[in-house]
Amino acid sequence: MAPVDSTARKLADVTAPQYRIAPHNLEAEQALLGAILVNNEAFYRVSDFLEASQFHEPLHQQIYQIAADLIRAGKVATPITLKTFLPADIDIGGLNVSQYLARLAAEATTVINATDYGRTVSDLALRRNLIGIGEDMVNVAFDAPVDFAPREQIEDAERRLYELAETNRYGSGFQRFAQALTTAVDMAARAFQRDGKLSGIATGLKDLDSKMGGLQSSDLIIVAGRPGMGKTALATNIAYNVAHAYRGEVQADGSMSTVNGGIVGFFSLEMSAEQLATRIIAEQTGIASSTIRRGGIHEEEFEKIKDVSIEMQNLPFYVDETGGLSIAQLAARARRLKRQRGLDLLVIDYIQLLQGSQRRASESRVQEVTEITTNLKALAKELNVPIIALSQLSRQVESRDDKRPQLSDLRESGSIEQDADVVMFVFREEYYLANKEPRPGSEEHLKWQTDMALVHGKAELIIGKQRHGPTGTVQVQFEANVTRFGDLAPEHHRPERIGD
Repeated sequence: MAPVDSTARKLADVTAPQYRIAPHNLEAEQALLGAILVNNEAFYRVSDFLEASQFHEPLHQQIYQIAADLIRAGKVATPITLKTFLPADIDIGGLNVSQYLARLAAEATTVINATDYGRTVSDLALRRNLIGIGEDMVNVAFDAPVDFAPREQIEDAERRLYELAETNRYGSGFQRFAQALTTAVDMAARAFQRDGKLSGIATGLKDLDSKMGGLQSSDLIIVAGRPGMGKTALATNIAYNVAHAYRGEVQADGSMSTVNGGIVGFFSLEMSAEQLATRIIAEQTGIASSTIRRGGIHEEEFEKIKDVSIEMQNLPFYVDETGGLSIAQLAARARRLKRQRGLDLLVIDYIQLLQGSQRRASESRVQEVTEITTNLKALAKELNVPIIALSQLSRQVESRDDKRPQLSDLRESGSIEQDADVVMFVFREEYYLANKEPRPGSEEHLKWQTDMALVHGKAELIIGKQRHGPTGTVQVQFEANVTRFGDLAPEHHRPERIGD
């Protein structure tokens, strides 16, 4: 039986088609080019989404590119003006260049159909690109070098697919000014509907929002501080507030549009998802996370935890707890989240736990962090969402009398400061004063108590850089036992302290 099976397989191989032709439509390409040559107005109907490289026939690519160059230069593109720029010895099915261009113009359809033909050409080019990516995946998987991990291939394929999806969206082209006014009014209406009447996403901290106008799309926002200052707490507070305020509307095309708040992606490179969840539960219930972990809670407190947990289950809050991610892996996962679930805010805790490429890592840590921050800013623009990235500060802060951080205190500060749109420092004087308690009963101890009372439960958010707004300091409330930030009540609304 073996020889028969072998013979059958050989016969099948002979009779089966040896290759498949990539999808294309020469007639659509010819009809579009003909329409452009007859009426150059047809070019403007397709130029905002169609490029020469998307034509399947190389000669058609040349014709379209030359016509585009002529029209953009204010000249007329016709069979007569084009033939000068094409090789005269080309033979196209027995026709020379002049004859072929004349045939295109003679058989042209009306300019009305130009957009439809252009989209046909573009869609087929998209399918060919998809085939190319698929073929590359197969070939690389078969012949991958030893040092090329499969995970890297997945990330590369995801990046190429995302780029393909984003670069092949049809543009709207020119529009009436009345339409632009309507769009502007709609944007203002959405801002009016948002919490705090902001142009960006509300953080939930009113004084901070008034300083920044909310979290702006495509901004890279660095939140930095020494250990113990509460930068992770601030990030989780903001992330929860944004997810809790989320409200979406279904659009005419079936997609979901964010009206208020946002869908949040949180890369927790240091803490596990369970630790992060416990923190947020503590923030929202007012029960210290240490008490929750020890099990030292009453039945009433447990009911409160249960109610908060049920509410949090439906929040658009997605956590990735994978440690040691590379910047390429993080970008691939962020793209995937936006594609599958949507994304309005990305939080990364924290930059120094990310890895750059192997090449940069072999150079120096400064070069590696430069690559990371540059890619984070590019990712914020690509996804059109604000990215909050946490960063450590160097120890030189501790050697100063005034421990308030400065831009120069950022670790590998050059690249972080350069790439960031906003740099914000978290500072709590109470933390440092608490570690300097003098001997009880002494005169210094009385002064220390007075100083502690002045800073107790307060934190400063110091905006050291803001590309689109003012710098300065925002005073906020901080409850250390539940790691919760909040708005600080105005002086005349605060309860009087004992002894006032």
